[in-house]
Amino acid sequence: MTKRNKIIYWIATIWLALGMVATGVVQLIKMQEEVDNFTSIGYPGYLMTLIGSWKILGVVALLVPKFPLLKEWAYAGFFFAMSGAVISHVASGHGGQQIFGPALLLILTIVSWYFRPAERKLIPIGN
Repeated sequence: MTKRNKIIYWIATIWLALGMVATGVVQLIKMQEEVDNFTSIGYPGYLMTLIGSWKILGVVALLVPKFPLLKEWAYAGFFFAMSGAVISHVASGHGGQQIFGPALLLILTIVSWYFRPAERKLIPIGN
């Protein structure tokens, strides 16, 4: 892995981790703005606890060494959660302000996954 790719990976991963922890905590404490955000797209409030917990656990999975399969699951979870958030906001008629955060986290998820070092990748069986 080149030094450039390693830098890209760590910048994207650190920003992804910060964003997921921040939004996860906001969801866990049920900040009123986030409650309003969730209910405005038709989701029940209890889903915030579930998604907020998963975000924090996903960050732990990405940052701890080893466990490549767990990292793949975390990336997949982040991808599904953030793409679902973007689609939900668009379908609800929300504008750029509500779409920007999840779209940025989605892009960071993709960049972090793409540039991850070999030791953080799942090695295919048979190779």
